[in-house]
Amino acid sequence: MTRPDFDLSLYLVIGPDDVRYHSLEDVVALAVKGGVSLVQLRDKTADKQQFVELGRSLQGLLKPAGLPLIINDRVEEAMALGAAGVHVGQDDMPARLVRQVVGPDRLVGLSSSRPKDAQAADPQVVDYLGAGPVNVTSSKADAKKPIAAEGVGAICEATSLPVVAIGGIQVADVPALVRAGVSGVAVVSAICSAKNPESAARELRQAVDRART
Repeated sequence: MTRPDFDLSLYLVIGPDDVRYHSLEDVVALAVKGGVSLVQLRDKTADKQQFVELGRSLQGLLKPAGLPLIINDRVEEAMALGAAGVHVGQDDMPARLVRQVVGPDRLVGLSSSRPKDAQAADPQVVDYLGAGPVNVTSSKADAKKPIAAEGVGAICEATSLPVVAIGGIQVADVPALVRAGVSGVAVVSAICSAKNPESAARELRQAVDRART
């Protein structure tokens, strides 16, 4: 196994509490059709068996498309799944310890809301940063104060790592975020709460692609 290639263009973050009109698996399948490039499973409350079963179900959906599954925080479950990587926050298991546990062949992502956090992230340990929240978001109970595109830009300037913006992002936010230097956008509600997740994902992906030209 080698560390997988990854594309941060449109990063779907999803958990059972995030979906509204469709099952979690259906949202992921539709979002992949719409252009999602990476999927993170985030569920702080499921027991280990439930989490691993859900993770395996998503891996079955993502494998044909060649897309990686990232696990939020739960390192033990990520290893049990053979997941492509783990994403942690500043208050979770330290990224350096995560790297020691998962080894060199899995991705490690780290949340960052301040330039000094980004400066402290070691490229030998961390593969990418999640910067935000961009806007006020209801999908994360302990979300920090919004930093807008300007704050995301300061994080991009503080690191050589690729950065994906997150936090209440809508299509209209994408051009400013791409100009700020992000490699892509991470989305929860804009896709998970959409009546048509495929269309929502396609619109966001097209916005990212347009903003890059």
